[in-house]
Amino acid sequence: MGKSELFLHFAERFNMKRTEARDFFDELTALSEKELKRSGEFVLPGMVKLVVQNRKERMGRNPATGAAIQIPAKTVVKARIAKQLKDAVLPQK
Repeated sequence: MGKSELFLHFAERFNMKRTEARDFFDELTALSEKELKRSGEFVLPGMVKLVVQNRKERMGRNPATGAAIQIPAKTVVKARIAKQLKDAVLPQK
């Protein structure tokens, strides 16, 4: 499902214009960015938890040549999927 289909689905489901649905998602994106900068995490209950993680500098290997390379430290955002969503989508073991 692409962005246009997503906006159309929410516009039809909640009886609003597609532009209003788009504005809602734009605001959700802005809020998640603000919260990640402020506290380092953002939670969409029942779906996902976004977490800022600092990775240390480490040694790696160039896959083409096999030469050792230094990978610099960096900050990344990780997504942790909520257990109830995993259980609903993934088959039981």
